[in-house]
Amino acid sequence: MYKWIMAGLMSAAALFAVFILLTQMPEKEEVSEGGAAFSVPEREVDAAAAQLISKNMCISCHGTDLKGGIGPDLTKIGSSLTKEQLYKTISEGRGGMPAFKDRLTEDEMITMATWLSSLK
Repeated sequence: MYKWIMAGLMSAAALFAVFILLTQMPEKEEVSEGGAAFSVPEREVDAAAAQLISKNMCISCHGTDLKGGIGPDLTKIGSSLTKEQLYKTISEGRGGMPAFKDRLTEDEMITMATWLSSLK
């Protein structure tokens, strides 16, 4: 009987270890069709265009000054997320934030990611 209990405990511990390893692994980089890691194209920050998009799409959750409300404070988001991470969040959504890939054009999402990444 002791052997069965030990075998069960060892199996449970092994399954738990595999679960922990899988949930703690870093996310894979997004890879484009050509096989290279995804990157947002370099461009000048167009704050006026980004603020207009923000006024139309983001104010309800992030507030007029981007200090948060329903959504988090974005005033220094560029210090914690890369342009690529911001683009992915805008495009696909995250947590309670909806995806904007069907509401914004590719150019608008790049404009927003570039602008937000400059906020440090």
